[in-house]
Amino acid sequence: MTLFTALTSLITGKAVDPKIAMTGEIMLSGAVLPVGRIKREGFGSTPSRYKKVILPKENESDLDDVPEEVRSELNFATVETIEEVLKEALDINIFRSVLSYAGNNFVPIQNI
Repeated sequence: MTLFTALTSLITGKAVDPKIAMTGEIMLSGAVLPVGRIKREGFGSTPSRYKKVILPKENESDLDDVPEEVRSELNFATVETIEEVLKEALDINIFRSVLSYAGNNFVPIQNI
């Protein structure tokens, strides 16, 4: 997710705010996959370095592990697709290339 966002930033010339943290994996379809426990990602212990954290929607329940005083200082954005990541990180709106179906499954729109 971070590498894709950095490459998009380079291509578009739009800088990512250095106060944004993110974690997650993306599939070729553009779906964002969850990662291990969020508390271990590091931003849970140093909230003053960040103002916004972008993380996979499926990791939302892991926020319960982050201390309340840390959660109150950060804005958490949960995402399911790379399009949502780009909107949150770079304020870029692009055509949605994947559709969700049956919960957390995704399919490229050209396959529908």
